[in-house]
Amino acid sequence: MRWFGFGFNAFEQICVHGELTEGAGGDAKVSSPTELRSRVETSGCCLRTTHIRASWSRRASLHLDGDGFVCLAGFGALASAESCGVSLAESHSCKDAFITEHHLTLVFPDRIETWDLQKRGTAPKWSMKIEAQSESSGSPQSLPLVPGGYIASKPPLYRSLSPHLKAKSLALGAEHAILLCATGAVYTWGLGSHGQLGHGGLTPEEDPKAVEALWGMTMSCVATGGWHSVCISDGGDLYVWGWNESGQLGLPSRGLRKVLQQQSSQQTALNASAVPTDVDTSPGKEPQEGEKHEEVYISIQSFPALLDVTPSCEISTASCGSRHTAAVTTTGDLYTWGWGEYGQLGHQTLISSDEPQRVEFFRGQQMRVVDVVCGTWNTFAAAIKEEVASF
Repeated sequence: MRWFGFGFNAFEQICVHGELTEGAGGDAKVSSPTELRSRVETSGCCLRTTHIRASWSRRASLHLDGDGFVCLAGFGALASAESCGVSLAESHSCKDAFITEHHLTLVFPDRIETWDLQKRGTAPKWSMKIEAQSESSGSPQSLPLVPGGYIASKPPLYRSLSPHLKAKSLALGAEHAILLCATGAVYTWGLGSHGQLGHGGLTPEEDPKAVEALWGMTMSCVATGGWHSVCISDGGDLYVWGWNESGQLGLPSRGLRKVLQQQSSQQTALNASAVPTDVDTSPGKEPQEGEKHEEVYISIQSFPALLDVTPSCEISTASCGSRHTAAVTTTGDLYTWGWGEYGQLGHQTLISSDEPQRVEFFRGQQMRVVDVVCGTWNTFAAAIKEEVASF
């Protein structure tokens, strides 16, 4: 499995400046999927990156071959064995990691530790003992969930959760949270000013509240961006809600369309100045009265809406950046949409889009995408070589 990154790269969280591939964009913008340095040398062995965790300025690569450990790239990361105050030795034997702008949380077989990335201390900022879980006890909870609660992005770091929720996975947005229960129900809480809670209003919720519009449908995956949320049903349907200012819901965005129209008009004006005077550049025939179609634009979607990413296949997993979204289909294609000014959509341009578009790079490389993780302004995708049948 190989990991690729694209989007915001000002802190070299995707690739080192000066080593970008042709057409990747500027040093701070990587618009074409670029393979990460997925192999690290330790004790003479080459280990592959198993998982990626990302924040705005950093990327954490989790290596689980043998004894697990974490490597950091991005702001404050050093080229030595120590990264942002957390050394490879301190992450040795970890099983999971969760990163924010200020903290790195590591899960070990017997404990959980949260390290302050702003300080180079010799001890974690917060820790708790946990009981070793046997393989027969089922899949362990993944960060930011921890026994009895979760790790928040801001202090207090530990927040409790009711055991009645039977939490399975949790995603944290800029100011809200979305929780998937073992029953398949979805709960949200936090700020609701952009409809990101999915309850039909813009009011905040202090405690977890069930998203009633999804009640009775079993969900298998949840994700959240800055101010929008998504979830996937057991049947592979994708539901979206929240802020759509940059088309991050995949729904028509008035603000985005205006920007694209302005860019198109500027390009048309440039083209027209280079066209011979005997060429007709007048616009096409205007639709007659009764033929005009008024498109409906959506800036805030406060209820979950079903998004038809592609009619030919289902969605297997999804992830959200601050104002963009990425989804992987069951056929191994990656689709992205939303804000794209750092190249985080992977289409080799810096253009935003309110329509899901397939990232053609992987199809061209005969690769199948198996996972996707969005940072705030970038995207990381894991892919494997597609097996081609021989006759």
